[in-house]
Amino acid sequence: MVEVFAAFTRSLRDLTRPEVLWQALWPPLLALLLWLVAGYVFWAQGVALMTRILPQLPWSGWEWVAQWAAAFLVLAACAALMYFTAILLVAVFALPRLINLVAARDYPDLGRHGENVFWGSLGNTLGAGGIFVLGSLVLLPLLLIPGVLLVLPLAWGAWLNQRTFRFDALAEHATRSEMQGLLRAKRKQFYAAGLGTAALAHVPLLNLLAPALTALVFVHLGLAALRRQRQQSGVEL
Repeated sequence: MVEVFAAFTRSLRDLTRPEVLWQALWPPLLALLLWLVAGYVFWAQGVALMTRILPQLPWSGWEWVAQWAAAFLVLAACAALMYFTAILLVAVFALPRLINLVAARDYPDLGRHGENVFWGSLGNTLGAGGIFVLGSLVLLPLLLIPGVLLVLPLAWGAWLNQRTFRFDALAEHATRSEMQGLLRAKRKQFYAAGLGTAALAHVPLLNLLAPALTALVFVHLGLAALRRQRQQSGVEL
């Protein structure tokens, strides 16, 4: 866990750099704007859909409970879609710039041997995002069970974070065999980083920076591990 803590520390330091902070802010702000507009336009249809999905209450006069539950589920769905949109924007557009900034400062000696970086990253992000969005929609009714709201979004967000950024962080620098070895050897560290960054996504104000901070944490965690692996194997950096 020392490696994960070091990655978080370096990532927070990076956010004090104006060029990094800009790359951290514009994706979540754009995602927030997009889904606020979509929520305003399709709110009534969304509530109606959720009302049909929810089981009907047998007691007369309690229809308001179903209305509130439907509205809550619409908000939960919008939150999941907003988070994924921000992750997608960071992974596809902001991350290449973030990797260049971080690598130039902390890993200038690390050679880049990745292949098909853009398309590989895009395919990985869309694949993970598709599973995340579909799973979020299917699991929405479970959020009405007391206590589940405290656990399920955190666990599901942790899965998305590690599934998306463990690949993207290494794609430019690692060969296919190096990446496969690191994904096996550092599985626990990647999940721990995914869980920690998913928790930050639920903290007000910090959640705006969570997608980019997640990317930075995985970049530091992945590139530091790649450097150690090459050093221990006697491979030229």
